[in-house]
Order: sequence, then structure tokens, then C-alpha cells
Amino acid sequence: MITTLAFYLFAAILLGSAAAVITCRNPVHSVLFLILAFFNAAALFLIAGAEFLAMILVIVYVGAVAVLFLFVVMMLDVNFGQLREGFQRYAPIGATIGAILFGELALVLGGWRFAPESAALRLSSAPGDVDNTRALGRLIYTDYVFLFQAAGLILMVAMIGAIVLTHRDRGTTRRQSIARQNARTTADTLEIMQVPFRAGATTFLRPKPPPVLVHADAAHEHGVAKPGPGEH
Repeated sequence: MITTLAFYLFAAILLGSAAAVITCRNPVHSVLFLILAFFNAAALFLIAGAEFLAMILVIVYVGAVAVLFLFVVMMLDVNFGQLREGFQRYAPIGATIGAILFGELALVLGGWRFAPESAALRLSSAPGDVDNTRALGRLIYTDYVFLFQAAGLILMVAMIGAIVLTHRDRGTTRRQSIARQNARTTADTLEIMQVPFRAGATTFLRPKPPPVLVHADAAHEHGVAKPGPGEH
């Protein structure tokens, strides 16, 4: 009884938060409702006995993806009012695509048939000596290890491709030169100065006045010589 009430409670909160994600006008509120939906989905996984999936959902999606969404939304300062200006223009195209996807889902669900032995498997008792996490790990890393490694390789290639496509050399990046740092001497970095008596740091370290720049044509016309590098 308590399990059933908890299931309906978490399911209702999950549906409400999922609806709030797409109806809230504030994107920060949408991300917060998304985090709430992830937590309630993890609670449903716990009720179903899949504790490993529940922990993965909290750690990966809430701890990484949702927080990343939140920081991106808060730091980019996107003008969502400008983005909504073209909503009516693209509404027919979006409605058409949505109708096609809905029709495909209806065809898939309409032609779904359960295997004859599925009812017996659902009613069979789970082995008591193997928990869900160990059984899942044994299945992934023993029976489907090559497919798992191939999926990881595809994700790595996609990550490297994204980094290469977004990496741009703007010319303003300061790079470290190890050889130049090792060849540096004390005279290049340290200057010993004789400070006069009763001369404070403000008086002694007074900034130099800016040099007077004279245009070359004006200096030639009026007979004024251009100042040298150390002249003012």
C-alpha cells in the first residue's frame, strides 16, 4: 500500500515538473524543474528495484548535465524574447514534424506484441545471490563488451571532433615558452635600485609622463624634430 502511494506521488510530481519544464517562461526555472523531474524519476527507479539506474540518473544527469544546463543558461544571457519572435512563422513546420513523429509512435505502439513467455518471466523470482548492479555489470562487460567498447570509441571520436571544430586560434593566446624561461638570467628579471633617503614608494615610483607624439608631416613642415625613444 505504501509503495503504491509512493509510486503515484512521485509519478504525479514527475509529470507536473516535466510539464513545467516546457511551459515556464524563465529558462532558469525550467532547468530547476528538470532537476526535480530527474530526482522523481530516480525515486521511481528505486521503487522498481533498479537502484543502479537511480544512482546513475542522479549522478550523471542531475550532477552533470542539469548543472551544465543551468550554468550555460545563466552565463550566456540569451535574449529569449528575440528567439520567440519567429515562433508563429515556424509554427506550421513544427506542427507538421510533431504530427509525423506522433504518427510514427502510434504505429510502433500499435504493432507492439509481447512475447508469449514474457508473463512467466515477469512472475519469476529474481535470484537472491546476485544483485542488480552485479548482474548488469556482468551482462555489459561479459556478453556485450565489444559493443560497449565500440560505443565508448564513438563517443570519444565525437568529443574530439567537437573540440577540433570549435577550437580557433585567435592570436591573443599567451603560450608558455619553457626554453625562454630556462634561459632567463637574474639581470633580466631583477633590478636593484638605490632608493634615496626619506623617499617613499609613491615619490620614487612616480609614473613617467607620456611621450609627446608629433606627426611626421607636421614635424617636417614646421621644422620640429621628432623625439627619440628616450626623449620627451
